[in-house]
Amino acid sequence: MQGQHPTRTALIATTVSLMDDRPMDEIRSEDVLEISGISKGSLYHHFNDFSELLNTALVLRFSRWVDRSIELLTQVLETSTTKDQVFAGIERVTELTQGPEGLPQRFERARVLALAENNSQLARELGPEQARLTNALADLTREAIRRGFYRKDLDPVSVALFIQAYSFGKVIDDISSERVEFQEWKPFISGMLRRTLEA
Repeated sequence: MQGQHPTRTALIATTVSLMDDRPMDEIRSEDVLEISGISKGSLYHHFNDFSELLNTALVLRFSRWVDRSIELLTQVLETSTTKDQVFAGIERVTELTQGPEGLPQRFERARVLALAENNSQLARELGPEQARLTNALADLTREAIRRGFYRKDLDPVSVALFIQAYSFGKVIDDISSERVEFQEWKPFISGMLRRTLEA
């Protein structure tokens, strides 16, 4: 939200915070205005309608977990000097994102994507943000290839999509009545990544 007007930023931050505790359909413009201390006129100066504010908050929430993963993967590449260090770092990121504590974020991302199917405004806002996230992961892949950690014949965008896709595979397991134990899932994903990516 860097570079945005402070009032717009406050409205988004308040809405994002409210979404921590309530379903989106229970959040009212009055709640956001009361908590933020911002006037109704200011809300409609910065957003066409309340649904645009809700969509903007959803996109921000959708992005922040992937941004955290990108930040962690960037740290892995910046601090690693060997392939083993890179893949050990990726395993730690997988543990954070695919483990039980990541369940709420996985479900939230799946919900936002489902909402975008019938919400053209949300889809328009989500599209460029999803492209940004994919491109950031592709850039990290290019860097890993350049440094000799990953195979040179890999398509960085395909790798970025694959990384995101296995996260959604975990969502499928999250709702299953017969789940794969995380201690089985983690080595499978780590091994698959290593066999697929390693130079």
